[in-house]
Amino acid sequence: MASTTPPLATANRSLWAGRVLSALGALFLLFDGVIHVLKITPVVEAFAQLGYPLGVSVTLGVIEIVCVILYLIPRTAVFGAILLTGYLGGAVATQVRVGAPLFSTALFPIYVALLIWGGLYLRDDAVRALIPLRR
Repeated sequence: MASTTPPLATANRSLWAGRVLSALGALFLLFDGVIHVLKITPVVEAFAQLGYPLGVSVTLGVIEIVCVILYLIPRTAVFGAILLTGYLGGAVATQVRVGAPLFSTALFPIYVALLIWGGLYLRDDAVRALIPLRR
């Protein structure tokens, strides 16, 4: 059955859906980076629980913020997404190492990565060309 939705309308919907997914992922990661820099109480407690020295909190927060900024700039979005994937992979490894619950905590960074890559996929023709989904 042929679609009755004009191609431009479909492209516009994909673009906006991609922007929304990208914004959700980016806002979460910016928030996370900022609270690492500020070293608020939950961050201090989490670092103790995860076995990380609190001294690396600011460094990790700045790295995360820089990666998100790169992701938000259209010209460097793919590079930013790749860097964020590495950052989030480290978060998964850390959660698995401490025995965090799998689906609620250990895989949460994967869910964020899906927002990042899903948003980029929907808003960037080059990414769609690189990763073609077939029917």
